[in-house]
Amino acid sequence: MAQTTEADTLQSVALNQKVLHALDQLGLAVLVKDVASGRYDVANEAAARLLGLTDRHVVGAVDAELFDATQAVALRAADQQAQAAPDGVRAEHKLELSTGRHEFVTWRQAFTDEASGGSKLLSVWQDVTESRRRETQLQTALAQLEQQQKANDSLRRDVEDNQVRDAVSGLYHRAHFEEQLRREADLSSREQREFALVSVSIDNIDEIRRMHSVEGCERVVEALGRLLRANTRAMDSPCRLGGDRFVVLLSGVGLATAHSRMEQLRRQCAQHIVPYNGQQIPFTVAMGVASFPHTAGGIDELMRSADRAMASAREKGGNRIVLASIQFVPAN
Repeated sequence: MAQTTEADTLQSVALNQKVLHALDQLGLAVLVKDVASGRYDVANEAAARLLGLTDRHVVGAVDAELFDATQAVALRAADQQAQAAPDGVRAEHKLELSTGRHEFVTWRQAFTDEASGGSKLLSVWQDVTESRRRETQLQTALAQLEQQQKANDSLRRDVEDNQVRDAVSGLYHRAHFEEQLRREADLSSREQREFALVSVSIDNIDEIRRMHSVEGCERVVEALGRLLRANTRAMDSPCRLGGDRFVVLLSGVGLATAHSRMEQLRRQCAQHIVPYNGQQIPFTVAMGVASFPHTAGGIDELMRSADRAMASAREKGGNRIVLASIQFVPAN
């Protein structure tokens, strides 16, 4: 093997100087440490500047002379990890410097110095404090934007909801209900399936108003609205027609199922007590149940059929359910 000539050595030194200068221009700190002594052999200008060591002599010093004890221990652990990794290792450090807290990304790799035969450790440091700060600011801004978007979506839903729901009961307005009723009737006609319609009224509403005022009546309407929402599914449409009149569209169910579900609601109403102004207001409901197409073949007649059944329930004293009469279709 040819021996290294003095010219080769000078050329290598010159190349190393150019590399150090280039890395310095990029703002990268370069340090070379002697593994045996733990002292730094090489440090470019950026090393002292980035690590806040401009007032100290980096070359010839050990970590304990440049950093506090905690930081020196962390750096020693990173050095040991790099010595055990032939291909080098990446690490991150957070150092408290005279200019404040800084974050660094480092690359360490052990190598053998051909001239001395000793083990050396090369480390390249990049200050990522500012980029991490900008990244954090961006994440914060994105999180705030996402929160604002959610707030806007929530507000939009509230506005849309207020357009289709009664403010007191929380149930759908008549216009929304009528649209759902038309859709359900079209779907049921195409698929030849049933759906039920329930007319509901609060018993003795005038007596409640006389004894507990208009606001007391509103508390009863609120309570009934909550019970109706709790006893209906997402595909159903409970609605307040106005005053003490309510109607419920029960999608895809017949008279028997509708009666069973509304009987549960009737019992809940009869057992429910509405607190108001230091008093307790009991209330009951009368209900009439009709179904499509068995008690009526069109939506107008279906509404009238349910109303007639509900009126019959009221005439019988309320707090009951009456089923609409099933149409008789004579055989041809």
